Amino acid sequence: MPLLHLSVRIDPNSGFCFGVIYAIQMAEDLLDEQGYLYCLGDIVHNDEEVQRLEARGLRIICHERLAELRDEAVLIRAHGEPPATYQMALENNLTLIDASCPVVLKLQNRIKTSYDKQEKIFIYGKHGHAEVLGLLGQTSGNAVVFESLDELLSHELPENITLYSQTTKSTNSFYNIKNQLETRGYQVNANDTICRQVSNRDKDLRRFAAQYDQIVFVSGTKSSNGKVLYQVCLETNSQTHFISNVGEIQPVWFQPGQSVGICGATSTPMWLMEQVRDRLLAL
Repeated sequence: MPLLHLSVRIDPNSGFCFGVIYAIQMAEDLLDEQGYLYCLGDIVHNDEEVQRLEARGLRIICHERLAELRDEAVLIRAHGEPPATYQMALENNLTLIDASCPVVLKLQNRIKTSYDKQEKIFIYGKHGHAEVLGLLGQTSGNAVVFESLDELLSHELPENITLYSQTTKSTNSFYNIKNQLETRGYQVNANDTICRQVSNRDKDLRRFAAQYDQIVFVSGTKSSNGKVLYQVCLETNSQTHFISNVGEIQPVWFQPGQSVGICGATSTPMWLMEQVRDRLLAL
């Protein structure tokens, strides 16, 4: 089969956000020092990167396994953890290596302050997401988590609402929810704690995706950020293909001489996008 001679470019704004870079750097340094390291939950929502680090000695554990551990070091990933995790670590003589993202930690502190003031807290976020569980923990589980305006309106709402958001949500959606509540007569104390490094990717990706004949979006299937950004690409360029690894590339997607843009989620490693580029250039 003749070469397709594709012209391929990786989006310079794609790849790990600084919170993930920080957590992985910390893990790699400790793996170099001691040969193994426990990590509470997937260090990043990307199976390929998790497997790479597991091969170096990273041991992913769940909260049940954490409760059984004694006298070990455990990495807290960028998503952060609720206070109960820190309490358990104290009781079990565990050393916590805290790689919680600074943006997440700041948000946790703000929610804790609101809760201490007995404000009625509503968090725009994904049910069960690691970051959201950490945020809920600041309120002893008393905040209300919701994924959409309809879900929020299904609750009996107080006149005064303190509104927060998971750091990776869309700023447009957050402000739309705030405006809709105010239109309905509620007093809203809106705390915009959305990470701009993540939310700005929406605009950057639209610009990037519009420039190419085909887009290959690389992300782990567990990444909620990946699902959102893939949709952004697809809305901009209908010729967008979602893959998790190089083996999922289909040569039939491409015509000879086409331009291809490669992009990914905040949890997609650059080395994986580079592998995808090399495979496309070899087609």
